[in-house]
Amino acid sequence: MNKTIQTTLQLFLGALILLNISSCQKQEKPVKFIIASDFHAPNIPDGKERLASFIEAAHKEKADFIIELGDFCRLDSASQVYHELWNSFPKDKYHVIGNHDMDQYTPEEYVKGMNMPGRYYSFDKGDFHFIVLDGNNLYDGKDYRHYAKANYYVNPEYRAFIDPEQMEWLKKDLASTNKRCILFSHQSIDTFVKNGKDVRQILENENERAGFKKIVLAFSGHNHSNYSKVINGITYIQINSASYVWIDQPSKTELRYPEEVNKQYPLLGYSITYDRPLYATVTLTNEGADIQGEKANFLPPTPEELGMKDSIGAFPLVSVIEDAKISF
Repeated sequence: MNKTIQTTLQLFLGALILLNISSCQKQEKPVKFIIASDFHAPNIPDGKERLASFIEAAHKEKADFIIELGDFCRLDSASQVYHELWNSFPKDKYHVIGNHDMDQYTPEEYVKGMNMPGRYYSFDKGDFHFIVLDGNNLYDGKDYRHYAKANYYVNPEYRAFIDPEQMEWLKKDLASTNKRCILFSHQSIDTFVKNGKDVRQILENENERAGFKKIVLAFSGHNHSNYSKVINGITYIQINSASYVWIDQPSKTELRYPEEVNKQYPLLGYSITYDRPLYATVTLTNEGADIQGEKANFLPPTPEELGMKDSIGAFPLVSVIEDAKISF
């Protein structure tokens, strides 16, 4: 072979190898995000400090985006400090509608006030497709209505539905991507959403249609607890509240906070706050998810000191977000 041709071929093959290596490296770049839920920032005495700690962690971890799973803050002037903190993170920021976000607003008002794309939506980061769902719908057996201005304080059996319009959107959105999919919702579609079985069937059908494990993870909040479970190959993870657990009974908070604090924040009377904020750092690769959670203690009197069990109904009574590794 002509020496010039041989040299040219070697250079071409070398460049091709480098291109393939570069392409593989690009495909395998991890996606990292910080996730929290149920800050209830205006309803606790240190809401600002908890949110600031979350934002600081996002900066430190060089997160690609941040997301909160609902029950965040209000749209009034008193909540401006939380919006400013949230918006201080320079990269992408995402919200999920929680039930208490609908205590004073319509969904249209809240979506606009929080600069959300919609009450449900999706977005891509790297090799992953992320889907935000809205479980804040009433269904009385006849009609679906969205939560609005505290209208959901009715029969619990009517609460927490995914509406038919959203279900049809979900089917189409899943079919539109070949990326692995991660879901976010306030209420858990494994336990709390009333028609969660129907939602899960959509996810499982798409995995079967795609021929690979396409929908891999679903994160939720709402229950101020921590657990993970696998249903038909999909992992469902409950993200604990960033701030406290609601115990729905007197919590002896007069031993926890001064009288003036308890008067200003009446929610404290039936809850137990954590001594530090809870959130998690999630790193995604093609192989799986690495979840690094935060751990806290209950501010005394603790659940044990109040004579409580280690769960509230089906939900563990804990002050942590546990670390987890999930393989895809």
